[in-house]
Amino acid sequence: MDKDVSAGSGITTVAGRLALGITLLAFGLGHTAVIDGVSAADAASIAQWVGGVALFAAGLLSLREGDAAGGTAFTVLGALWFTWAVSDAAAGNGAGVFLLLFALVALSLTLAGGDQLGRGAHGLFCVSLLLLAIAAFADSDGLAKAGGWFAVAAGAVAWYAATAALAHWPTALPRRAAGRGVTATG
Repeated sequence: MDKDVSAGSGITTVAGRLALGITLLAFGLGHTAVIDGVSAADAASIAQWVGGVALFAAGLLSLREGDAAGGTAFTVLGALWFTWAVSDAAAGNGAGVFLLLFALVALSLTLAGGDQLGRGAHGLFCVSLLLLAIAAFADSDGLAKAGGWFAVAAGAVAWYAATAALAHWPTALPRRAAGRGVTATG
C-alpha cells in the first residue's frame, strides 16, 4: 500500500467526494423544485446506491488506507443516506427528527476538521439539514426550498473538491497578508 499519498487526496477520497456531491446535488435539486416534476423522493435511488452503498464502500476503503477522518465521514454518511432512501418517514415529524439527527452528524464532521473544502461541504450540508428539519416540523415549503439550495451548494463544494484533486486545481483559500505593522512568521 502506498503511504506517500496524503490523507484526503487519494482516489478513494475523490470517489467518496464525487458520490457525496452527486447525492447532495440530486437531494438538493429535488427539494428546490427548480426542475419541473422532480422532487426529493426522486433522489431516493441515487441516495440509496450512490450516497449509501458507494459512499459506505469508499468509507471502508478510506479507513483501510488509514484515512480516519474521510473513512468515518463516508461510512457514517453512507449509512445515513441509505437509511433515508429506504425509510418510510418521508414527511412530518418523523422526517424532521431524522433530518435533525442527520444534521448533528454533519455538524460533528464540520467541527472534526479536515481540509477547507470538506469542512465547507459538511457545514453547508448541516445548514441544509437544519432548515429541512425545521421545514418538516413546520410544514414549510419555503424553508424546504432554502434547505434544498444549501444542499445544492454543499454538493457543488464536494464535487469541486473531488474535481480539484483530480485536475490539480486550488483546494485552499489563500491566506491574507499580515496587516500593517504585523510581522508574519513561519
